[in-house]
Amino acid sequence: PFQRTLSDAHVRKLEAVIAKLGRFLDPIIVVRGKTNEPAARYWTPNGHHRLSAMRTLGAKTVLAIVVPEEKLAYRILALNTEKAHNLRERALEVVKMYEELAASDGETEEQYALEFEEPALITLGLCYLERPRFSGGAYYPILKRSDSFMKRSLRDALPLRAEQAKRLLALDDLVIEKVEGLKSRGLTSPYLKSFVVARINPLRFRPADREPLRLAEVLERMEKAVVKLNIDRVKVEDLARAGGPPEE
Repeated sequence: PFQRTLSDAHVRKLEAVIAKLGRFLDPIIVVRGKTNEPAARYWTPNGHHRLSAMRTLGAKTVLAIVVPEEKLAYRILALNTEKAHNLRERALEVVKMYEELAASDGETEEQYALEFEEPALITLGLCYLERPRFSGGAYYPILKRSDSFMKRSLRDALPLRAEQAKRLLALDDLVIEKVEGLKSRGLTSPYLKSFVVARINPLRFRPADREPLRLAEVLERMEKAVVKLNIDRVKVEDLARAGGPPEE
């Protein structure tokens, strides 16, 4: 009765995952509802999206954990304390899975699109492995729009991914130089790196209906732009208008 509003996008994603795996591994929580009917009726305080996905897929039964204490249903929110994965954690999980599969599997990145979620996570994961404190959040929106799954086998694609990550880290070094230059001028902001990245982002004002740029081309344009960026012309009010994502 007091479940969060059903997210259609989340349900569709669950349906796709369950259908591809051919199994349901995460049981819902149910409690017995108050009723005068002879047949027991149950409701779920935790599992609304999973139940909806299973119904759409035509399931007749669903795996559930039955909780006898009805009051516990009102404490589900307090019990649901698992921390959501941040960008760094997601990217590292994906790239570690990628490296293991690359050693023993001949399938392509495209064939593992469901498992890897986004191509950007592969590139960022390799960056995090090399530089644990890498500010991936500053570049994630750009990679999300320009990175793509390769049609090569994982084994063949991995060296190309590594080179791509190396290039992104080299760009980050140039961005850091500009950030330090801004700091030396007395300019401070928690979003200095995001500010610099936004200034050199070739996708920033690119119309959505134009042909998308490939990541290699995006990085090339950013490399040229960061070299040309004149930090002496940056004003305090420019930073005041700037904001950005957490630099995970």
